[in-house]
Amino acid sequence: MTEKTFSVAVAGATGAVGDQMIRCLEERQFPVKSLKALASKRSAGKRVRYKGETVLVEELTEDSFKGIDLALFSAGGSTSTRFAPHAAKDGCIVIDNSSAWRMDPEVPLVVPEVNPHAVSDYTRKGIIANPNCSTIQMVVALNPIHRRFGIKRIVVSTYQAVSGTGKKAIHELFDQTRDMINFLDIKKDVYPHRIAFNCLPHIDAFLKNGYTKEEMKMVHETRKILEDTDIGVTATTIRVPVFFGHSESINVETDKPITPEEVKAVLGKAPGVKVVDDPSTNRYPMPIDAAGQDWTLVGRIRKDESIPNGINLWVVADNIRKGAATNAVQIAEILAEKYL
Repeated sequence: MTEKTFSVAVAGATGAVGDQMIRCLEERQFPVKSLKALASKRSAGKRVRYKGETVLVEELTEDSFKGIDLALFSAGGSTSTRFAPHAAKDGCIVIDNSSAWRMDPEVPLVVPEVNPHAVSDYTRKGIIANPNCSTIQMVVALNPIHRRFGIKRIVVSTYQAVSGTGKKAIHELFDQTRDMINFLDIKKDVYPHRIAFNCLPHIDAFLKNGYTKEEMKMVHETRKILEDTDIGVTATTIRVPVFFGHSESINVETDKPITPEEVKAVLGKAPGVKVVDDPSTNRYPMPIDAAGQDWTLVGRIRKDESIPNGINLWVVADNIRKGAATNAVQIAEILAEKYL
């Protein structure tokens, strides 16, 4: 890591991802000269912890980024759309976790294990986009396969933890589970249906084509990150009663012949990937294994016997860490090391 130090701001510092961003900055020993915690007017005045001390949360305004080198945003799309350009105008580089900038052709969409070279395009707008959490773990696992065998088509079904919706959803699952066990009335506020002991095939808004926004994010973002618009991608995203850790059932069809043994060998050398695949001892990735970790866990690797060049995988990662906060800090590390 560079010997330089940087003034860093975290926008959305009191949210689930913002809190984890601050933790990741500390854990990964990012060279922070000063840390500014920003949030909405409602959250201003609260305190967050960094390196054993408390940092006062300030209200996010258009003037918050003067003298700031890097800003990690996790405050929602509308907030990023409004404030990120002001930050960039003041010379601050924004790493944004919302969907606001991901498909902007002038904004790089980066997963450091996959396309770190794209970081260099930050100069166009002063903004770098963090991909969707489900997209991140999928491309970390699939990029080595694509480079070696060529991927023609991806069919993915996700099983996504409630933490992907935020702190209120975490509390809702906890409260509903407690109330069901105690035979109390169930209250729902975050989701349209009860999430406890249930699965909702509905993440984000439905579109005219019958897919949800979350599903189409995976389609478009995957192609942009892998730099291949010819890959066929179809997704079904499901919210499940798990607190942390997204799981994905992924089926890929490749250009070249492919075997499970070859996939295990390729993934065994891939950055950020840990192969957990021994059915004889019931070893396979689970959300409880991924929670709190930065690895993308891959298992249940097996041949798709319905097509000549097909493979099935089960991919799990912590959606708040590698799916959001850690990925953003990794991007900041690349900036600090190579471009600043």
